[in-house]
Amino acid sequence: MFKPNWKKFGIAAGLSLSLVAAGCGSDEGSSDEGSSEGNAEASKEIELSYVEWDTEVASTNVIATVLEEQGFDVTVTPLDNAVMWESVATAETDGMVAAWLPGTHGELYSEYKDQLVDLGPNLEGAAIGLVVPEYMDVNSIADLDAQAESTITGIEPGAGVVAAAESAVKEYENLSDWEVQTSSSGAMATALGEAIEAEEEIVVTGWSPHWKFQKYDLKYLEDPKGVFGEAEQIKTMVRKGLEEDMPKAYKILDQFHWEPADIESVMLAIQNGADAEEAAATWVEENPDKVAEWTKGIK
Repeated sequence: MFKPNWKKFGIAAGLSLSLVAAGCGSDEGSSDEGSSEGNAEASKEIELSYVEWDTEVASTNVIATVLEEQGFDVTVTPLDNAVMWESVATAETDGMVAAWLPGTHGELYSEYKDQLVDLGPNLEGAAIGLVVPEYMDVNSIADLDAQAESTITGIEPGAGVVAAAESAVKEYENLSDWEVQTSSSGAMATALGEAIEAEEEIVVTGWSPHWKFQKYDLKYLEDPKGVFGEAEQIKTMVRKGLEEDMPKAYKILDQFHWEPADIESVMLAIQNGADAEEAAATWVEENPDKVAEWTKGIK
C-alpha cells in the first residue's frame, strides 16, 4: 500500500519548508534499461500532499489507491494549509487534490498560481453555511430568533466557516443577541449527534461535502445576505513538469472527478471506524466504472 508520510511542517508561522520528496520527478527507482518507457514511469515515486480535513483525507487516500493500482509508489504527506500549497509550487511534492476555490484557498491560489498547474475541479458544489436538523421549523438565517438558545455551535477559531458565522451575527439584525461558540470539528459533530438523538434544536457551522450529510437528515439555512458566499470547487493542483515526468500519473490526476455523495460515503466509513486506506480501497473496489473514467486512456 502507499506510504503515509507524517512529516510535521508549517505549524508555526515562519517555519521554513524542509520536505524530502524522494524520487519526486526523477528517474531513480525506475526499472532496468531494457524496460519500456511506460514501465519505467510506473515504478516512479509520487508524493501527494494534503491538509488533514475529513474531505482531503478521503480524496487523497482514494486517488493514492488508484495510482498504486496503476503501479506508482505513492507517499501521502499531511501538511499545514499554506505549506501544502508551497510544497506543490516548489515541486517538493508532486500534487494535491485539496484546493478549495475560489474562497477558502483564494489568497494562497493568488500567491502560487503562476508556480503550479491547475487541473480543474475534482469535486463541485462544495459549500459552507449554517446547518440545522431537518426537523427544525426554520429555513432561513433571517428567520432565526431564539432557537438553540441563540447559539451557533462552531468549530476551530479562525476557520473560514466560523469567520463567516461571526460575520452573519453582525450582518443579520435578528442575530444581534446570538453567540458563535467555537470548539473543534469533532466537538461540533458530537454536539450535533447528541442534539439529533434527543430531537433538540441545534445550529452548527457546516460545510459539504461532509459525512454528517450521509448520517443525518440535515439542511442548510438560506442565506439571503450572501454572507457565506457561493458554492466552491475542490481543485487538483500539480507541480510544473509532472506531465513530462509522469504523463500517466498526470492524466489520472487530471481525470479525477467525483460527486459529493461519493466522497461523503468514504468519509462516513472512516468516521465509523474504518482505516482511511481500507475505506478508500473498499470504495475503489465497489466503484469500478468511476475509477475507469479516471484511468481512461492509460495503458
